[in-house]
Amino acid sequence: MKNGQTSQKLNLFDVTNLVVGGAVGADIYIVASLGSAYLGPASLLVWLVAGAIAMILALNFAEAAALVPRVGGSFAYAREAWGDFAGFLVGWPLWIAEVAALAVMPVAFVRYLTYFVPSLSFAEGVIIKILFVVIIAYVNVRGAKEAGRANDVLTIAKLSPLLLLIVAGFVYLTLNPGTAASNLLPFAPLGLGNFGQALILIVWAYAGFELAVIPSGEVENPTKTIPKAMVIGMVIVTLFYVLTNFVVLAAVNWTVLQTDITPLATAGSVALSYTPTLALIGGAVLGIGALISISGFDESGTLSTSRLSYAISLEGLFPKFLSRLHPRFGTPYNAIIAQSVIALIASLVGGLTQLIVFSTFNLAFVYLVTSAAVLTLREQKKHAASERTYLERFTGPVIPIAGIILSTFLIYECGITAVAFGVASILIGIPIYVLYAPRTEIATLKKDFYSTEAILARRTRRERVFLGYVVWLIRKAVARRSKT
Repeated sequence: MKNGQTSQKLNLFDVTNLVVGGAVGADIYIVASLGSAYLGPASLLVWLVAGAIAMILALNFAEAAALVPRVGGSFAYAREAWGDFAGFLVGWPLWIAEVAALAVMPVAFVRYLTYFVPSLSFAEGVIIKILFVVIIAYVNVRGAKEAGRANDVLTIAKLSPLLLLIVAGFVYLTLNPGTAASNLLPFAPLGLGNFGQALILIVWAYAGFELAVIPSGEVENPTKTIPKAMVIGMVIVTLFYVLTNFVVLAAVNWTVLQTDITPLATAGSVALSYTPTLALIGGAVLGIGALISISGFDESGTLSTSRLSYAISLEGLFPKFLSRLHPRFGTPYNAIIAQSVIALIASLVGGLTQLIVFSTFNLAFVYLVTSAAVLTLREQKKHAASERTYLERFTGPVIPIAGIILSTFLIYECGITAVAFGVASILIGIPIYVLYAPRTEIATLKKDFYSTEAILARRTRRERVFLGYVVWLIRKAVARRSKT
């Protein structure tokens, strides 16, 4: 668990890639058709609105990183603003949200597997979920190096099919001009009454942008670079998501999508339906891409979440057995096993939508506190006009206030059941704090984020995720040639 060292600061290009790579992943494969059941083709509007909301929330994280220029993420911001207890009550739901997201992955994996094995029974699905979780846990127990190698391959492989879908989809729609009109009209056949419910599910697909601020200590001029990277990155993510969903909704009628559990595979089959063989290949490529993407998300999520619970335990805020390291591999195997068991149980008893909404509630709570912390931190810092942050000079209090309002709205739209479970899960953290904090004086909890930051920094340097990966490789090759 050594913090990584970097010889170069992350520039605008690097941080933008981190923003995009943190947001785009398995989510798009999972959430693509969920909005159709609520709004039909009008769910495209939700993807645009969700992108705008995510950008505002992302800017609050950028502002907080400028005000508290050290690693720690939401925990560090809340702790700096209101003290240790507030910091714990932000770190706790963040951990819950991550475990809930891990629980989504086995469910999604089985759903996409049915594209290839339509006759998959319930019992077989349960067995596959168990195997899926066990294999991912095993890879992580073996060590971060092995997990990192697996994620290198998965990161590249999971994104290529999405680009293929967009390109092939637009070619198909151009050659079949009447298809888009027939599938997209009427645009709002179900009205807009369920806009909020669809928004909760789709906002979850944009989550991950907050990872870009964690290695803020390694960014060139973070006060300006991070806000710019957030804007550019979220514009790219929103454009990518809207284009993908436009192709899906224009190629496949929403009445089919609302019950389709493998929407991107179906759209891939339609986009290449020039011959039966091409249609089969198109569906297979997107289906395999979904399985790879889901596996990659779960693998990297298991890696970072286990280090989070390991560090909390190491500082005395979780049961001590979670901080025990494997005698051979040196990994927090008990933490990996414990969170994997929790995620597996949740995946067996909870539905896909319920798990996503629960995860979104906890994330929205973290976003709310972070946005509120910006206002408090500004007051505490009492910057002179010339020393105010980049965002404060240009937007004043608009961004943090908008973040508070939007986060509150997201919490409200989660529904009474999700809110009740979410509040209960947050309150469970209080006795944990009371039980363990007196012995450790919770300030040392920030080390858990140091561990997370180190992992993310190494991943950033190693992968240069998403579309910038190829560009980074080319740039690296050119640099090597110039030296020789």
